[in-house]
Amino acid sequence: MHVGIGTGFAHQRGDSYDGAQLVREEVDQLVLAEELGFDSVWITEHHFSDYSVSNDPLQLLTYLAGRTKRVKLGTQCIIVPWHNPVRLAEHIINLDILSGGRAVLGFGGGLAPQEFAGLGIDQNKSRALYNDILDVLIPALETGVIEGEGAFGTIPRTELMPGPIKSFEGRKFCGSLSGNSMVAAARHGFGNMVLMLPQRGQEAPPNQYKEVWQQVHKDGSEPPPPMLSGNFYIHEDADYAEEQGQKYLEHTMRAAVKNYSLAKPGTFANVKGYEHYENMMLHSPEEVDAYCEKFGKSAVTGTPQMILERMWELKEIYQPQGFFPHVYFGGMPREDAVRSMRLFAEEVLPEVKSWEAETSIDERFMEAAE
Repeated sequence: MHVGIGTGFAHQRGDSYDGAQLVREEVDQLVLAEELGFDSVWITEHHFSDYSVSNDPLQLLTYLAGRTKRVKLGTQCIIVPWHNPVRLAEHIINLDILSGGRAVLGFGGGLAPQEFAGLGIDQNKSRALYNDILDVLIPALETGVIEGEGAFGTIPRTELMPGPIKSFEGRKFCGSLSGNSMVAAARHGFGNMVLMLPQRGQEAPPNQYKEVWQQVHKDGSEPPPPMLSGNFYIHEDADYAEEQGQKYLEHTMRAAVKNYSLAKPGTFANVKGYEHYENMMLHSPEEVDAYCEKFGKSAVTGTPQMILERMWELKEIYQPQGFFPHVYFGGMPREDAVRSMRLFAEEVLPEVKSWEAETSIDERFMEAAE
């Protein structure tokens, strides 16, 4: 079983904590992840908010390519509508070249209005941009030639220089599987990134992606097994883990509510393709408090054995090809984050890596090496 580690570059440590210092620390922790035996590291994309100060995952991963030798380098996620397709293809190819073919691609559609506005992109065009960009990007990553017309404009037939060094088949995932994005993901052969896992005692949602995949492909095939993420707080003391995990996950949700404007009713009412998010609106500070507190209580916490038990349950539910948990989040102090990484690596990682997976993302890298 492939086991990586995710990070959101979460900056919920207060205004006095320097953002530049946090970025340097996060990168150092991902270098440490390779030393500790994790198989991959995953970096998200966000802008203009302490929810996450990771504004360019491909740039950060390309830097990490030079500081690591083995670990796979994943995007969780590249927000497709925010990018020019040609420049995006070039950045992805550069990462793959400089890392020796270690790039793993995760794509998303974006949600936060203030991120679209700050980047000068009309959110009403987001769905069209998402589909149209992927329709020219994915073939270009295989052939080295990009061309097409869509919401992004017109690109004449153009050869990318340098071109891709190997196929991205089997190392492409989608992290925003809702509505339209499922069809695009299935059409391009993406696997699913399950980013928010059901907590113990809750049923997993039905596998809508499998249904969409089979509607698109009509050959009886099934989508690639998913990659699973989620927030796990690990500590030798179960009670302490529960207390701290709930606190930091609540911090995460408070930052998310602010970043995604979920306490500003009317924000999505007239945004094409996003109208249903209006149903999630929180209408008062009291509603925000209650929602964040409830979310915090859903944290996966516990001793190493308790974490192993929950991960086994998730393996049985989803039959994944790998995990990439967030074992630090919500503004945890650096010393706590490193302690969490080390404990997970020592007590959980070897066991989970020994589990059987029907398909493994690592097989794609072995095939390419041959």
